Amino acid sequence: MKPSIFITRKLPHSIICSLESQYEVEMWEYEDVPVPREVLLDKSKHVSALLTMLSDNVDKELLYGTASLKVVANLAVGYDNIDLKAAGNLGIIVCNTPDVLTETTADLTFGLLMATGRRLIEGDRYIREGRWKSWSPLLLAGTDIHHKTIGIVGMGSIGEGVARRAKGFNMNILYHNRSRKYEAEERIGAVYTSFNDLLAHSDFVVILAPLTEDTKGMFQREQFIKMKNTAILINAARGPIVNEEALVEALKTGEIAGAGLDVFQEEPIDPQHPLLSMENVVAVPHIGSSSKETRFNMMSLCVENIEAVLNGESPKTPVK
Repeated sequence: MKPSIFITRKLPHSIICSLESQYEVEMWEYEDVPVPREVLLDKSKHVSALLTMLSDNVDKELLYGTASLKVVANLAVGYDNIDLKAAGNLGIIVCNTPDVLTETTADLTFGLLMATGRRLIEGDRYIREGRWKSWSPLLLAGTDIHHKTIGIVGMGSIGEGVARRAKGFNMNILYHNRSRKYEAEERIGAVYTSFNDLLAHSDFVVILAPLTEDTKGMFQREQFIKMKNTAILINAARGPIVNEEALVEALKTGEIAGAGLDVFQEEPIDPQHPLLSMENVVAVPHIGSSSKETRFNMMSLCVENIEAVLNGESPKTPVK
């Protein structure tokens, strides 16, 4: 009997055709509707491989309920949706999609910074709502980006990508990370600093850290108070790093000037969430890596990882 694979979201046939030629492949029929938990648990019981999304909870219950699972290929660079310890105990290989999305996510992050700082979304709405009557000296005046200070929390590959873009705008680059990145300092001119000093001196605070026990809830009211009241927060990492209630309060009281958000504590975010009613918030639906080129590369990498494991070879990008 051929090994079987379950794919938790509808993907283009051109991506999965190589899998279909070798294995039994079943795929959830919807592109934009998550597979229900009970379906995922049932389909996982007897498959050899899972191709999952970040929204799929691959926890201890699921993993210990499988009989022949060898590999979980997660369509994301993050893997906080997977119980790595349980997978390791069972000898199940977990793979992600690093590197292929670095530059695309850095593009989106810097675009979010620019859109928030220069009030681009407000300007678009202003015209569409028929409110533009004449030119005026301070109409939708935002803040400059060039020669300002950017503070990057989490200097991984995406953080370095954002720093390179900031360098092109002649920005002063601060960063905070678990460990210093001496090569990035030399190559880009980034300056390592403490978390508190980064908050105090940055005009744009950009979150690009992974979600861990240490970073969960990293931004509370205390952190927003330490920021400049002209500062803008950008989160393109994971929603739970920021306490959204504290963020709402900081924006309401003017402790910070604005926020650009690609991620949220609960996704999809409730349309009635107070953040979405604020003019000084730019919100996009977790699309950091969402260019056609990059998403196809991510899908292809998942397929290659599955093929390698099922053929007894080493996968390209195992999570270690």
